[in-house]
Amino acid sequence: MMRTMIRTAVLACAWTLVLAGCSRKESAADSEAMDVPHAELSKREAGNASAPPAPAKSLSPPDMQTQLQSAANTQDPQGRRFIRTASVAFGVRDVYRSALSIEDLVAKFGGFVERNDIRSEINDTRTHTGGDGMRVELSTYTLQGSLTVRVPSERTQEFLRALADQVEFLDSRNFEATDAQFDLLRQQLAFARHQDAQAALAQVASAPGKTGERADALGARADAQAQRDEATVARAELEDRIAFARIGLALHQPPQLRRTERPDLEVAMRREGPGFFARLGDALARGGRLGLDLIVGIAYLWPLWLIVALAVFAVRIRRRSRR
Repeated sequence: MMRTMIRTAVLACAWTLVLAGCSRKESAADSEAMDVPHAELSKREAGNASAPPAPAKSLSPPDMQTQLQSAANTQDPQGRRFIRTASVAFGVRDVYRSALSIEDLVAKFGGFVERNDIRSEINDTRTHTGGDGMRVELSTYTLQGSLTVRVPSERTQEFLRALADQVEFLDSRNFEATDAQFDLLRQQLAFARHQDAQAALAQVASAPGKTGERADALGARADAQAQRDEATVARAELEDRIAFARIGLALHQPPQLRRTERPDLEVAMRREGPGFFARLGDALARGGRLGLDLIVGIAYLWPLWLIVALAVFAVRIRRRSRR
């Protein structure tokens, strides 16, 4: 009995040791499995820290042709007609060359130039004395141009794309499309109204009646004809504004330097002026004339001198009488 109990205790101890060893192996394996991802993560973080940061992507502006595009220049819904206007301000390399190129471009697209104005504006001027009696003048100036062109309305966008070749830097642009269908309708109704009034007045003027009434009818008919003509002209102007877009262009170029030489008047006077003896003689002559003028001025004050002399004479007589 005792031996059986001993055997049972030994077996129990052996199983306990076996189970403890198995649990230790499993925990070691789990810890190794957990350490591998941590090691990989640390290696990746170290690699990312050593690698240079990726450069940030800069948003570059669109090309110049894209900047000069707008739906206001191309939209054409059915039943509507637009008056298109645009204004563009930009910098160029040379104002005169760009202005001539723009004029040629307008003619190429079947348009015309209404105005071409180029002027120079002086920003700063400084001068200094140069050699040979000349004065050097340095000035900075800026050339600015202003053009107003008319191009066919349906070719406005195409013209602006071609204009992009002249643009160095775009300052501003503005596009506008005004719906003109109601203005056209108003002009048509006004023309028809004046036409009917003229026909009615023509019948009244041709009908037999008194001379005064006929004269009034003829005068009213003339007024109706004038109003009809004005309505016709207004309608033609509106049709022209619809057919040809008006584009205002403002050009400018970087400041330029101008150097000019001008005669120095002070240096010329010092060179061409009289010598020492001539100046001395002139000074003596002027001094003599000044002395004579002073004597004549004193002579003008003879009443004052007379009063002073009488006062002195009276004082002397009084002193003598006291003695």
